[in-house]
This record gives sequence, structure tokens and C-alpha cells, in this order.
Amino acid sequence: MSTEYSNTKLDAAQLNERRREALAKIDNAEFGWFHIRACLVAGVGFFTDAYDLFAINLVTPMLGIIYFANGTLPSDLDLGIKVAASVGTFLGQIGFGYLADRLGRKRMYGIELMIIIVATLGQALSGNGYVLSLPAALIIWRVLVGIGIGGDYPLSAVITSEFATTNRRGAMMAAVFAMQGFGYLTTGLIAIILLAAFKNSIIANPQNLDYVWRILIGFGCIPALVAVYFRLTIPETPRYVLDIENNLNKAERDVANVLKENRNHLQSEDDNEVLQNPSTAKGSFSDFIAYFSKWKNFKVLFGTSMAWFALDVAFYGIGLNNSFILSSINFSSVKGDYWNTCWNAAVGQIIIVLLGSVPGYWVTVFTIERLGRIKIQLLGFFMSCVLFCVLGFAYSQIKNYSVALFVFLFAATQFFQNFGPNSTTFVIPGEVFPTRYRSTGHGIAAGSGKLGAIIAQVGFSQLKDRGGSNAFIPQLLQIFALFMLIGLLVTFLIPETRGKTLEELSNENDYATDSHNNNTLNEEEK
Repeated sequence: MSTEYSNTKLDAAQLNERRREALAKIDNAEFGWFHIRACLVAGVGFFTDAYDLFAINLVTPMLGIIYFANGTLPSDLDLGIKVAASVGTFLGQIGFGYLADRLGRKRMYGIELMIIIVATLGQALSGNGYVLSLPAALIIWRVLVGIGIGGDYPLSAVITSEFATTNRRGAMMAAVFAMQGFGYLTTGLIAIILLAAFKNSIIANPQNLDYVWRILIGFGCIPALVAVYFRLTIPETPRYVLDIENNLNKAERDVANVLKENRNHLQSEDDNEVLQNPSTAKGSFSDFIAYFSKWKNFKVLFGTSMAWFALDVAFYGIGLNNSFILSSINFSSVKGDYWNTCWNAAVGQIIIVLLGSVPGYWVTVFTIERLGRIKIQLLGFFMSCVLFCVLGFAYSQIKNYSVALFVFLFAATQFFQNFGPNSTTFVIPGEVFPTRYRSTGHGIAAGSGKLGAIIAQVGFSQLKDRGGSNAFIPQLLQIFALFMLIGLLVTFLIPETRGKTLEELSNENDYATDSHNNNTLNEEEK
């Protein structure tokens, strides 16, 4: 039964009631085409992100074969090319996270994909020059592509979260993030197709790998081009309109449009006026400090940030260096046979993704609303810690006993990272912060993760050959186990978010009221 309101002479109780009704419609809506579309539009971005991030894992060995006499890319250049995207991603996560709260989700959505498209084309078309070498050009372009990828994290997470129904929010956000698995898988599939197509020419002259890596990188533009129009036309989230623009009438119209409701009976001559709720707390630097200075709020920011940091130390330390790990057990490297070396690296990546990453992501999607975020995160960190301990402390024994067993255990770590913290560290920060800081908070948590990724990549590059070629990998796996334990412990600081509205999770309603009361008292004192 609908209630007709006058748009004038409304007291705070009536305004708050209308706000709650608008939010309840979003929270309790039937799952429909709009929700599917939102997941697809956001998910294509994460497909592209993963493709662009992890394609470089297969490209750097090709660059060594093509451009260096010994057939190997120098370690400093390999590190620079791989870590550049993570540096850019860190900047994009922090920057776009802040701007999405400041300027709006809709205004920023799509810009990050445009950056990715331009920078991906720039990588594919880079060449050696007198002033700028090819590796240097790739590093610059990968910083830029990283900025675009970084922007996708807070924007897609928050937009999906704010449009989702309460009982499907986790599954929708996990499904968006799960597209990373398909992006990761596609890098291997495209590489295999290209290597098969150019096989004879590569065997005749390994320099023809130049075609392969350029097409492999450039393919990342295609899904981004498909998604950019839909991102530019997606509506602003009702929560942003309600809580940051503070326009109740517009939010009600947007909710009705999204849910295909008929609002004719609610129309009035004042329907287009800006109707503001004075009890809505406004975002500002001082308000940000005041909100997060409370332990119950700060511990959530710290817990989500530290959990993501701990995860990414291992996730990117492994993910961007699995070709080194596979070659250390003689799985991919074939001395003197460049085509087979590249082929085996691509096949190895596909095996690991199919055994671990893709199943892990989608098991999370189908269980997150049943098990809850925290149980999945704790399980993932615990199992990853155990598996890294097994691989690290029994590295030589497993490697000498069975390559297949090593690959299986290695893939199992990927499974429990993705059926676990790699999914939940993305989901939870999109739920636990108030609307005015939701994107900023997610950006800080995600940026903390990328700091972990940068540390992991630099550490892996500097330490892996300590004592001989790939000799330090067992110790690195043991270090990754330690970070999984740290992630497990800080998870206890984070609340379970299953079945709760965004406002319940962020203490937003209480804080808004307190803020309004304080503002009123200050005005009276003046």
C-alpha cells in the first residue's frame, strides 16, 4: 500500500521515513534484469582487468626471447614491467575511490575503461627508440593501464553493492569479481591460439613472437570497448543521490525507474524540486576523521585493509611469477626450444586457472550468502596457510616425487585464495562503510592490497635467485604462509555482513542523527 506525501512542510521524521522506504525498495526488490545487467557491465571490466594484469606473465618471457641475446629479460626490467601496473593500480584505487564519493559514481564510471583502452593500445604499439626503449615505454603504459584498473575496483564494487538487494548483495559482488578468473583463463587461451597460428614462423625465426605478444596484449581492448558505452549510461545509485546529493525526490524517481514502478500517483507540482533531509551527515575531511577515530569504525577499515594487504603479498607474488615457479620444476622451460617454452607456460597457466582460480571464484559466488563472508575468508586464509607451508617446507621432496602433485597443490592454493579472501576482501569493503565514504574506504582497502602486491613482486624478484637460480622459492612460499596467517588473524576485526543492510553495517543512521544533533547545538550556541 503506497502513501502519498506532500513535498512541502515535511518534518524530519517524515523525511527519514521516506528515505527508509526508498532504501527498502532497493534492498527487498525482486532479482531482475537490471541486477543482471549491472553485474555484466561491472564484470566485463574485471574480465579486462585480470586479462591486462596477467597477460604480462606470458609476455615477459617472449620479450626476453625477442630483444635480448641470451633469450632472457633482465630481472630489473622484468620487475619494472610487472610492478608498473600494480603501482598504477594503487594510484587508481585511492584516486578514483575518493573521486567517486566526491563527484559521483556515475560521473566517474567509464572513465577508467577509457584509460585502459588507450593504455592497452599504447602497449601493443610500443617500439624501441633512441630516447625511449621498448621496456621503458611498456613500463609507462602499464602504469597508466594500472590507474584504469585501479579505478575499476571501488567503482564496480560500490555501484554493485548500492544497487543490490540485501539477500543477494554478496553473490552479485562476488560474481562481478569472479570474472577475473575468466580474464586470467583467457590470457592462456589466446596465447595458445596465437602460438598455434604462428608456430612454423616462430620455429623458423623466434623474432616472430613479436606478433604474438602484441596481439595478445591488444586483445584486452575488445571487452573494454564492449562495456564502455553501458558504463557511461548506467544511472547514479539511489544511495548516492539520497546521502551525498541529498535529493530525496530525485532518489525516489530513480528507484522507481530502476524497479519499473509507476509513480503517477505520487506526482505533484513540486516533484522536481530538490527536497533535502537536514539530518543527513555531509562528507568532509573533519567528518572523515571523526567517523574513523571511533574504534568500532577504524577497526573495520584496518581489518579490511590489512587482510587485503596480506592476501595480495601471496596472490600477486605467485600470480605474476608462476612461470618462474613452473620452470623451477621443469614444467615449462625447454632449453633451446622457444616455441615449446612459451607453449608450456601458457598451458601451465590454463591448468592452474582451471583447477584453482575459476572454481574458487564460483564456489564463493554460490556459497557466500549461505556461509557468510567471514567463514569463507577464514577458511581461505587457513587452507592457503597450510598449503603454502606444505609447498614451502617440502618443496624439494614434492618436486622430486611428482611434478603433477606439485602442480595440483599449487593449484589448490589458487582455489582456496579465490574461494576465500581474494573474493571476500573485495566484497566486504563495499558493504561496511557509510555511503559518503564507501568508495573511499574501498579504495583504501584495495590500495593496501596493491601495496602488498608491490612488496611481493619486488621481494620475489630480489630473493628468488638467492643461493642459485630459483633457489629461494621454497623460502618465499614459507613467507607467503606467514602472511596468510596474518590475514587470518585480522579477519576477526571485521563484522559479518550477510543479511544486513548497508545502513545497519555502517552505523550510518545513528551517526547521521548524531551529526545533525551536534550541528543543531552548535548553531544554537552561535
